[in-house]
Amino acid sequence: MSNTEVRPAELACGARADSASRPDIDVLTARSVPLGGPRAMTVRRTLPQRARTLIGAWCFADHYGPDDVAETGGMDVAPHPHTGLQTVSWLFTGEIEHRDSLGSHAFVRPGELNLMTGGYGISHSEVSTPGTTRLHGVQLWVALPERHRDAERDFRHHVPDPVPLDGGEARVFLGSLAGVTSPVPTFTPLLGAELSVAPGATVTLGIDPDFEHGVLVDTGDVRMEGTTLRPTELGYAGPGQSTLTLTNEAPGPARLMLLGGPPFPEEIVMWWNFIGRTHDDIVRAREEWQNESDRFGRVEGYDGHRLPAPALPNAIISPRKNPVRRPKETP
Repeated sequence: MSNTEVRPAELACGARADSASRPDIDVLTARSVPLGGPRAMTVRRTLPQRARTLIGAWCFADHYGPDDVAETGGMDVAPHPHTGLQTVSWLFTGEIEHRDSLGSHAFVRPGELNLMTGGYGISHSEVSTPGTTRLHGVQLWVALPERHRDAERDFRHHVPDPVPLDGGEARVFLGSLAGVTSPVPTFTPLLGAELSVAPGATVTLGIDPDFEHGVLVDTGDVRMEGTTLRPTELGYAGPGQSTLTLTNEAPGPARLMLLGGPPFPEEIVMWWNFIGRTHDDIVRAREEWQNESDRFGRVEGYDGHRLPAPALPNAIISPRKNPVRRPKETP
């Protein structure tokens, strides 16, 4: 998915881990971002924000739907570029047609992972299919580490089997959880899974203590280590814990996304659909996209024009890091 904001913020981002193990949960709320004109589909953006810019290498999280396609027209994101990142597409409802400059032509369907590596440069389009009446899912980005940020274009498709849990179910699409490991390779250690929790049930998961974790709630009221998260909220837990306990406090099933990874040690610059290390990286990528450079290739089969890049801000990037987490005061 493209970041279609007309004036996207230019960010220098870096993650810093706390040395101490703390069970405190930070609750992050999303902001609404339209993907087009006045009848646009609206997404809820949880990452990045001032309170937190990355969770592991996860640097971008859009959560959308259930969207009535008859009202909004659904998703129609014209060919646009990416550098220095991977895109992770995951649906709950509906279907999206994906085309990219690698030549991939695939469909994003519920419970199926589509992972695209932008690396040095790629372009792609995303369009909801004619038979889709409701669209509901998440779009996630992963920052590539310095030694891999110019990796070759790539596209992977994977359908994870459901894994039964005591009180729920998991679909592990990246990394390892509940005794299952995804076969999809990643450039940094990552965890990505869809979890469902039965009404009133508690699920306790073994997790990597070197990872920080985020829980994005789609449906239900989920208590994460004693902190209740409402739908669309994201709970953050720092490194140092070997288990994660989640309780569904709602009368119906809860659905959530679990994301994790070790704190990302590098500072990144993120603007529009580009991730680099300096302001000049972004300027160069934008110029090459505007000039239709071979760097990004061409998307064949999309009926329409490519997205132009927004204007760059008249400012040099100021580094911005995740805040140091401090213990919450006990009343």
